[in-house]
This record gives sequence, C-alpha cells and structure tokens, in this order.
Amino acid sequence: MTKTANFMAFDLGASSGRAVVGRFDGERLSLEEIHRFPNGPTQLLDSLYWDALRLFSEMKAGLVKAAAQVDGGLTAMGIDTWGVDFGLLDRQGNLIGNPYHYRDRRTDGMIDRACQIVPREEIFAQTGIQFMQLNTLFQLFAMVQAQSPALDIAHTLLMMPDLLNYWFTGQKAGEYTIASTSQCYNMQAGRWAAPLLEKLGIPTHIFPEVIPPGTELGALLPAIAEETGAGPVPVIAPGCHDTASAVAAVPVTDADAGRYAYLSSGTWSLLGVELKTPVINKKSLAYNVTNEGGVQNTIRLLKNLGGLWIVQEC
Repeated sequence: MTKTANFMAFDLGASSGRAVVGRFDGERLSLEEIHRFPNGPTQLLDSLYWDALRLFSEMKAGLVKAAAQVDGGLTAMGIDTWGVDFGLLDRQGNLIGNPYHYRDRRTDGMIDRACQIVPREEIFAQTGIQFMQLNTLFQLFAMVQAQSPALDIAHTLLMMPDLLNYWFTGQKAGEYTIASTSQCYNMQAGRWAAPLLEKLGIPTHIFPEVIPPGTELGALLPAIAEETGAGPVPVIAPGCHDTASAVAAVPVTDADAGRYAYLSSGTWSLLGVELKTPVINKKSLAYNVTNEGGVQNTIRLLKNLGGLWIVQEC
C-alpha cells in the first residue's frame, strides 16, 4: 500500500488566509481546511499596512493544528499570497517596518510622475505588466520620491510570500510568479528590469535571486519546528502568487495552451489565458492587459477586474 503524503498549503488572500492539508494516497487527493483567519489592512495615522507578524503567527497556529491532526506528519508545505506587496529587510535580515497595503494612498499620481521620466511605452516594453498604481514599481517609486529612509537602509526586498518563506526557513529568494506581479521584472529577458529601475532611482541591489516554482527552500527552522510540533518540514516554493497556483489547477494540458480561458475570482477577478510567451505590443498596451508568470514557466495574459472586494467591505 502506498504511504499517504500529507501536504500543507497556506493560501493568503487580501481578505482571509487559510491552511489546507492535502492528502494524496497515490490515487486520490483529498483536501481539508484546518485553520482560517481574517486578513485586511491596518490603518496607522494616514497609512495602510499589513499586519505581517500576525499573519505569521496565524500560520504557525495552522502548523500546530496540523501536527496534532495529521497522521504521519507533513511531507512538505508551501505558501501563496496576493501580489505586488513586499517587505524590506536591513543588512541584518530584520524587517524594516510593516509592509504597506497596496491600497495605501502614497502611490496616488505616481504613474504619471514615473512616465515623465520613462515613457509608458518603454515601461511596458520592459515589463509587459498592466499599469496600476498599486504595483510594486510605483510603490517603490513613491518611496524614492518621498526620500524614504527605509529605502536608504534596505538590503533586500522580499515579496509577501517570499518574506513568509524567509521567516520559516531563513532563506531569501524571489519566486518567479510573484516577482512577475511587481512590474519590476523583465518578462522577456527573464530577469529584474534593472535599466528601468535605475532610471526611476530605485536601488537594484535589493532585488533577490529569482527561483522557479517547485524549488525546495529548506526545512522549517529548528525553533519553529519545535514550537509548532511539526518537525523539520520541507518548505517548497509553489507558484507563490495565488492566481498562478489557481491557474495551475485548471485541468488542461500543454497542448491546450492558448485554447482556453480562465476566471479566478476572489477579492479581485482575473480573466485570462495561459501562453508560452508574453504578448507585448501596442495593442496589449492599449488594452492595459498584463503578462504575469505561471507555473512551468508559462505566461498568464490577463486582465485585472473588480472582484468581491466591494461585497467584502459591506
């Protein structure tokens, strides 16, 4: 009889997070949600932030439950989150303040100001990403414009799932699908868009090595393994952008690429297709569509649409 493999998936969206155990016996995969917790912005004075430390604590609580409930222990765990937001670490690896929430108003007007320095056509040619003021690029540009001391002392930028992976494993890396949401990554060249970043005054040394989905980052740090009772669980970087992981579950094959569309609906609704190469031309710029990274090195050509956020705010 095949031994059952038990996988822990942490799925953090903009309004809630959950811990799901997937059990695979060699033929059948079953899913069980064992922990759920709210997520949302925390307002401090005039700014909006994510309470990243509370999210980390909730995830550890999920591991405690898994350690108590899962026979045979966990085979591996992975994390995905929403896109664009990030934390900055100093040279000692410490978090420099809570990560800003993408709806914070400091990015108001930043697209127009950035495009006065680098034309919109050039930004799109280098990144292939839809213009939204909440994108990482414009969050960082807002910090440049404000002469942020946090940016002056930053040593490493980690997108939200990369930050959580770092806290669990001690390993700093940027997973491909989440990096692609930033508008700081060149989707055609397969590397950070350093020429663009330099023109906007954004330091390029803070961007980490980019790794593909499926990379094993290492085991849980010993202190966390002991605290949660989960043991030295291997931590795998999946498609760390939640939409990338959702699209990976669409039941199609490589031969179907470009012949189907998907709609992933949550706080945002993402409508698109999965392709082999990015679509970066005048028409895709005019339609303001985006070329994000997918699992197995695909491109998710999509449009960000209004989702359930308004309903969630009621």
